[in-house]
Amino acid sequence: MQPYQNFFHQFISMYRPLINKANNQLTKYQLYTSQWAILNLLYLKGPYTNVEIANHQNVEKPTITRMIQRLEELNYVELVPGKDRREKKIQLTDYGMEICAEIKLMIKELEIDALRGITETEQEEVSRVLATVRENLLK
Repeated sequence: MQPYQNFFHQFISMYRPLINKANNQLTKYQLYTSQWAILNLLYLKGPYTNVEIANHQNVEKPTITRMIQRLEELNYVELVPGKDRREKKIQLTDYGMEICAEIKLMIKELEIDALRGITETEQEEVSRVLATVRENLLK
């Protein structure tokens, strides 16, 4: 196997177990990792529109719309008027803020456990490499 092939093989081999473990832990909040990614974005950066979330997540707008509807049903997010009356921003509810704080702690433990035995320098190098791969894919 060529090094580039092994790189992607190892990435895919790591990605699915990570997502599965995270999804298993998120079930108590009735969430999946894709929904958590939206909540975390709103938690870290504040209100966004559907289009801004779709662009940030690199996902189609209808998919984001369905996820936002589900997050609204769970009372994790709410729609608020934007600058333009046609524009609606999505923001976390107070309950959503509490849930995000809980989930962040849970995910932190999962990530620390997954990185056991890997130095910070190695983590930084892999992060740099993955960011470059992402940039290349988005060109």
